[in-house]
Amino acid sequence: MIPARFAPVLFGFILSGLMSAIVSGVATLKAVGLPPGFALQWLGAWLTSWSIAFPSVLVVAPVARRAVDRLVRR
Repeated sequence: MIPARFAPVLFGFILSGLMSAIVSGVATLKAVGLPPGFALQWLGAWLTSWSIAFPSVLVVAPVARRAVDRLVRR
């Protein structure tokens, strides 16, 4: 098991992976349709997207948390 102190990073890793897979899949499908080899095109787009999404999530998450803290009633 992974130590609990890594939970925020693991959450960002999983969330960015899932979201980039969905978004790159939709974008690839819209751009090229559903030709033979679609899965490989999608995989390439997804890996590129995830390599940008994961570090972006780590940088942007604290800003988003602060924004949420300001927007919710306590």
